[in-house]
Amino acid sequence: MANAHQRIGNGDHGIIALNGWFGHAGDWGPMTASIDTQAYSWAFMDQRGYGEMKDAAGPFTIEQIALDALALADELGWARFSLVGHSMGGSAVQKVLALAPQRVRALVGITPVPANGVPFDEDGWGFFSAAANDLGTRRAIIDLTTGNRLSGTWLDHMTASSAANSTPEAFGDYLTAWAKTDFLSEIQGKDTPVLVIPGEHDPALGAATMAQTWLTHYPNIAMEVMSNAGHYPMFETPVALITAIEAFLAKH
Repeated sequence: MANAHQRIGNGDHGIIALNGWFGHAGDWGPMTASIDTQAYSWAFMDQRGYGEMKDAAGPFTIEQIALDALALADELGWARFSLVGHSMGGSAVQKVLALAPQRVRALVGITPVPANGVPFDEDGWGFFSAAANDLGTRRAIIDLTTGNRLSGTWLDHMTASSAANSTPEAFGDYLTAWAKTDFLSEIQGKDTPVLVIPGEHDPALGAATMAQTWLTHYPNIAMEVMSNAGHYPMFETPVALITAIEAFLAKH
């Protein structure tokens, strides 16, 4: 049985969307209201331990997310499909490419984790590790990664949604998964069409990080920086984001 998912659209171009560390399939923000449902079929998948898969057993790894995404594609009857990944999901979509390159039409990474993970110093690792069991830390991370510039009400919503739609075990394990999984040798140089979308106000996975990682990993890659967005452009600049994604996918 494939992982639970939310389906939007009935178009011929299938897209599997994989959320980030704080997300889940049921809430990709206002972006989903502007999807072209005639051209695209989006399947927003819940990772194990999240959303409708909250009670599912692990392992809570990047490879397992990728395997579950491939199983979902099989269940949907999609021989070839595109992938959109946000943050942690940006690592997972690349692992799908590593496992089944012939099935992937195109990749889109939204403020995405690179295939060689994210380095942390000791203090940073301690701060992020505390988020599994401390909601104040989760809120602080969301605030930090959006440039300390957004509504406290929205920060509260994102924190509460994360807590309600993940288990502490999965949340903790996924930090290690996205930060410390390195499979760069499996994807480097693949000529799959790739679009990477960093946010202007994302201090960690912004344009500079993309230039040092994703843009050196793939020969057929474009980058579009989302103005007035931090780490969550699906909430911050939803119409601009879906417009950029669909304009890119329309070519592939």
